[in-house]
Amino acid sequence: MVQTSDQLFRRQDYCPSGWLIDETRLEFVLAPEATRVKSEIIFQQNPSLDLKKDLSLDGKDLKLIHASIDGIELDQSLFTDSANGLTVPRDQLPEGQFVWQAEVEINPKGNTSLDGLYMSKGMYCTQCEPEGFRRICHYLDRPDILSKFTVRIDSPQQRPFILLSNGNLINSGDGFAEWHDPWPKPSYLFALVAGELVSVDDTFTTMSGRLVNLSIWVRPGDDANRCDYAMDALKRSMKWDEENYGREYDLDQFNIVAVDDFNMGAMENKGLNIFNSQLVLASSDTATDTDYERIESVIAHEYFHNWTGNRVTCRDWFQLSLKEGLTVFRDQQFSADMRSQDVTRIKDARMLRAVQFREDGGPLAHPVRPDTYREISNFYTSTVYNKGAELISMLWQMVGPASYRKALDLYFERHDGQACTVEDWIAAFEDSLDIDLAQFKIWYSQSGTPQISYHGHFKNNELQLTMEQETDATASQEQKYPLVIPILLALFDDNGSQILDEKLLLLTKAKETFHFPNLKGHPRLSILRKFSAPVTLKTPQTNEDALFALRHETDSFRRWDAGQQLLMATLKNAIIEDSEPSLELVDVLSRLVCDATLDPAFRALMLVLPPEIEVRQNMASEGHVLDPMKFFTVGENLNERLAQSLASELARQLRILSNNAPYSPDSEAAGRRSLRLALLRLLCRIDGGNEAGQIYQTANNMTEKIGALCALLSIQKGKEQLANFYSLWSHNRLVLDKWFSRQISEAHPDTAVELTASLTKHRDFDWTNPNRFRAVMGAFAFGNLAGFHTKDGSGYTLLADWLIKLDAKNPQLAARHCTAFESWRLYDQDRQEKMVQQLKRMRNAECVSKDSQEMLDRLLQEN
Repeated sequence: MVQTSDQLFRRQDYCPSGWLIDETRLEFVLAPEATRVKSEIIFQQNPSLDLKKDLSLDGKDLKLIHASIDGIELDQSLFTDSANGLTVPRDQLPEGQFVWQAEVEINPKGNTSLDGLYMSKGMYCTQCEPEGFRRICHYLDRPDILSKFTVRIDSPQQRPFILLSNGNLINSGDGFAEWHDPWPKPSYLFALVAGELVSVDDTFTTMSGRLVNLSIWVRPGDDANRCDYAMDALKRSMKWDEENYGREYDLDQFNIVAVDDFNMGAMENKGLNIFNSQLVLASSDTATDTDYERIESVIAHEYFHNWTGNRVTCRDWFQLSLKEGLTVFRDQQFSADMRSQDVTRIKDARMLRAVQFREDGGPLAHPVRPDTYREISNFYTSTVYNKGAELISMLWQMVGPASYRKALDLYFERHDGQACTVEDWIAAFEDSLDIDLAQFKIWYSQSGTPQISYHGHFKNNELQLTMEQETDATASQEQKYPLVIPILLALFDDNGSQILDEKLLLLTKAKETFHFPNLKGHPRLSILRKFSAPVTLKTPQTNEDALFALRHETDSFRRWDAGQQLLMATLKNAIIEDSEPSLELVDVLSRLVCDATLDPAFRALMLVLPPEIEVRQNMASEGHVLDPMKFFTVGENLNERLAQSLASELARQLRILSNNAPYSPDSEAAGRRSLRLALLRLLCRIDGGNEAGQIYQTANNMTEKIGALCALLSIQKGKEQLANFYSLWSHNRLVLDKWFSRQISEAHPDTAVELTASLTKHRDFDWTNPNRFRAVMGAFAFGNLAGFHTKDGSGYTLLADWLIKLDAKNPQLAARHCTAFESWRLYDQDRQEKMVQQLKRMRNAECVSKDSQEMLDRLLQEN
């Protein structure tokens, strides 16, 4: 698996390793610029292969001190040592089993990629997924090589360090600790953390009566006071997994460490989860309701990986969704149980349509299980994660909860301790339930978003519903095949009474007709309830149908989606024809928002306009090009109209929703705050921000304080409050990220480029910290689209300047921000040319990384 910079990996080329690893022993002697790593690895030939293979070990940025086999020093002239690893010829290797011993030197302080072993503000930490372990020692760094690990960490620091690794602590003393993980794992799940840390501790008793010690490790100081919610979420996750999946935790200790410099959200290393600090630390005065919700979800996600990812892992990186899609579905189930089922489903669908559908419709389109890659880090995408979760959701609907659980039990029973494929996953369902999922499996190999069109014919009390599916050609995949698509449907009569209970239809052909006899009354369709499949409905609802759904729908997703369709039509008409929004639409939305029988969180979602990318794609399908500034202006005008319609109710609703009780992050209280702040943004357009100013002053929690600040910024006010916010929170790095990001995302598009550029010169802007870079450049490129896409192209130049600079330090982070240019083909010719110019400039930059090179090549393909 040693790779060169231009190597293309193909799924069809997978070959098992000629060598396996029984056990791995590592010894670290930590030093910031010269850490020594001794490895003792027990290799054996793969008994399932007759091939006589060389031993090719992955390695990157390693200084080899010595290497030996069975205690005999190797003459380094006999093997090939390159920038990508080393290869020992087969004739230098013993038959059967042997012990490889080596020592390397690495430079954690100089490792700015935040991949492998690196330093974060004096703390040693690791990130090994997908291919970071090769930066630690020479190894078979591939997910299908599973080994037991024993690790010793020596820290000759003057200050006492906490020394952590995977598994259970077996020995410790002055300046050292030894850890043993009894469960075989691939190298990407290895973890090490060392630093000045304090812990917040608790325990959990498993369903079999085992006591597990739980610890969350943070830096000394205030951070320890902000771990209670994360700990509570962890314990709820452990209990939920036992009750819903029968999965029990399997070590004596479970550790979480909060790290400031981290490329990802969190990492599921066996027994030692490493988290971005923003997904652990929370208190009412520093974290918003959204922060609490994300912490709950991600804590659960990483814990659930203990079985879906760790105990059962993926054979190769093409199977990434096998662990990620399944685990996202599990954390979505958990979040729905902890919060509102309906609101959670709407949020999941909204995110998929805004991000993954965009991915499917652009040059970065790829299947849930890709067929090729050059740099696997570029495939940690919404398609792999979120669309992958939708595939699991469809299976769950098709077979039912009891059969789903039966299939999962067989999957775990068969594959515990193994590295698996999508085929293994599908076989567990087919064998346990005696079904054929050959056609369903196409979902894993076919990119693109299916479009469903339909028409009904009603005669003699029978509805004949004909449905068709088609999927447009996507990047590097022209031919498409019919999929199995579960469509959840109900029927209503003209009075709003439901005349057919929910029914799950399976659309399996390009065109298919379904019959519904003995109906009492003319039927109205309620189709794709609960967002039962990741598809779009090509047949447009009339405005009258959508208004009917807003008034009578019993499915929350369909009701919300009807509102989105009406808002979409209103925005398009205003952009294309300069028309005014329908008074009837404004009236119905106003009534829904004030309906106290509805969940406040749902009512808040009804006020959120469709994202620009959905409007852009919808208009492009009809041959129109959207001007970003026009979209911004029309959206502002529509919100102004809503505010005027609700003028007499806004102040009253705000009073009803106000609550002086102590802050609680629970779903009900958070829902009330979300609606209150949505209404506050509208009220600002009437009272000039007076109420928002008052709420900013009196708010007893971060959600309302920053919500009021954003409401003021949205009407180009709040400079005094912005300065006050900085003076209050400049000492807290996570709250300061909010200060950076919110003023950029709320900035008027005309000033967004200038503001962003000025903030990159702020004394607190640390572009090497991923959170801070995302808070500034990410907020600009993804959170203020009209500003980023300013007509003179200065936004493109600003981002490209920073990505070229960042790419030399942190290729993964730079490559992910390249997706800001993902939809360049949907813009006008002038903007297209300016974006392509910057894409080419980044591609031709000196020493462009492999990560960014692949991303930019894909963005520019066929240009």
